[in-house]
Amino acid sequence: MADTVKAPWLNNYGSVPKTLEYFDGTMWEMVEEAANTRPKHTAYDFMGKSTTYGKFKENVYDCARALRAAGVKPNDRVTVCMPNCPQAVVMFYAINLMGAVSNMVHPLSSENEIMFYLNVSKSVCALTLDQFYHKFEAIREKTPALKTLVITSVKDELKPLLKLGYGLTEGRKIPKLPKDGGYITWKKFIAAGKSYSGEFVCHKDKNEPATILYSGGTTGTTKGILLSNLNLNALSAQVISANPIYDKDDKILSVMPIFHGFGLGVSIHTFLSNCGRCVLVPRFTPKTYAHDILKTRCNFIAGVPTLYEALLRQPEMKNADLSCLKGVFSGGDTLTPELKKRFDAFLKDHGAKITVREGYGTTECVTASCLTPLHLYKEGSIGQPFADTYYKIVEVGTNIEVPYGEEGEICISGPTVMLGYLDNPEETANTLRVHGDGRTWLHTGDLGVMDEDGFIYFRQRIKRMIITSGYNVYPSQLENVLEGCEAVRLACVIGVPDPYKMQKIKVFAVLKDGFEPNDDTRELIKAYCRKNIARYAMPYEIEFRDELPTTLVGKVAYRVLEEEEAAKRGEKPAAAIAK
Repeated sequence: MADTVKAPWLNNYGSVPKTLEYFDGTMWEMVEEAANTRPKHTAYDFMGKSTTYGKFKENVYDCARALRAAGVKPNDRVTVCMPNCPQAVVMFYAINLMGAVSNMVHPLSSENEIMFYLNVSKSVCALTLDQFYHKFEAIREKTPALKTLVITSVKDELKPLLKLGYGLTEGRKIPKLPKDGGYITWKKFIAAGKSYSGEFVCHKDKNEPATILYSGGTTGTTKGILLSNLNLNALSAQVISANPIYDKDDKILSVMPIFHGFGLGVSIHTFLSNCGRCVLVPRFTPKTYAHDILKTRCNFIAGVPTLYEALLRQPEMKNADLSCLKGVFSGGDTLTPELKKRFDAFLKDHGAKITVREGYGTTECVTASCLTPLHLYKEGSIGQPFADTYYKIVEVGTNIEVPYGEEGEICISGPTVMLGYLDNPEETANTLRVHGDGRTWLHTGDLGVMDEDGFIYFRQRIKRMIITSGYNVYPSQLENVLEGCEAVRLACVIGVPDPYKMQKIKVFAVLKDGFEPNDDTRELIKAYCRKNIARYAMPYEIEFRDELPTTLVGKVAYRVLEEEEAAKRGEKPAAAIAK
């Protein structure tokens, strides 16, 4: 079937295999095979404490027993509302081992959001930290399916001295849990599992549902995305295939969160299923991130562009030795050519022999499905599709493929494409469509271009397009231009309603050090725009900010700025009008 699809990128794969064999089993079975291969090898580190694959396997089995002892059955849904902690990793795989489906939720979500996630998934059990207990307590009566609430603490996985220090510092800020609060502690939960003697292992087919992730909500209504065992196992194989420099002794700094496809799929599952080592980071700031890179001497890091921008400004990195790095991946948001050039220069100046490799994907295919090759780079491109993954660019609203170089909607077909949206058959049918070539294609809602060599160029979300004086303007393109200005460190562009033009262009800018937020700087930026931006796309206003709002995973939250602007006028956000 593949020969019916245009795939010019296959001519440029170099030493990377064009097709792969995928593990014929569940996510845990793939990880367990790795654990059996290297039981004494470290699986993960957490705040100075290392856990071997052998101990990790034992913990997963105990947790799976505990789930069955708590009444969780195969195909039930279990919510993991946790940062990157060992308990979250153990629970994720234990759920898979005993045949249930994990429901991955951001612990900083609001009470109402958590209630939505619990109810839409019909979760019968949930795991969260003690510091978030009050959110679950507040909504407990409104989540009828939830029978078991397991509460853990960061200190449950710390060494004795660190546990004592945590109790005297961070732990003191956490309210004491009520003695009769309708929950079970992690320790008692696991203890119950150790004494459980019934059946608890359930083998599931690779194509059966395994986990639920959620769309970020920045481009529309939040939806549950149902992913299979094969989806994540295929991603694991594809990532390793695209990185022949990978070695089983390599470490990744697992900063991207476990409830996000990038963090779960690349930073955790890919490494654990290939005998790698994860350095779990539960909470980070640019300062601690810089410290962790230097302390752990990790080999791979993955993050969003704003993370790399912040890293450039950390004093700790001034004389850093980064020769340990073998891979730096950027995804989740547009990496501007200007930022890539600056970070590549930074890497070179600090001993690294690699450059930033940009990828692209959606949660509907776990995370990345496209990556800049090791041996080939084109400016502005997000790379080429992974093995066994196909891209095509179609006219928006159709299945008609456009010629090379023409803009249209990005569509993806391959083994990581989701099963569908949770209990939303209409939206699933709109997004997953069978084309004339017989393949099922994921319509991403993103605009892009493919060149004759099979390199993909992301433009932006279709719904984010601004229409001004009859012209289509793409904010991400303007942001790329603006961040090339000597004064601008970070920019976000939105459309503001206008009775004459339909929408006007407004820029929010964070300035580089040495530039003041005054009229002179504003004029400098406007002069730069006049040289580099079409007249119809010129901003009518430039507003300076100390920082820009971000989503829970670090993307610039342009919708927040749209909503702020709309609130000033008592109107709907411009994006809503443009739809």
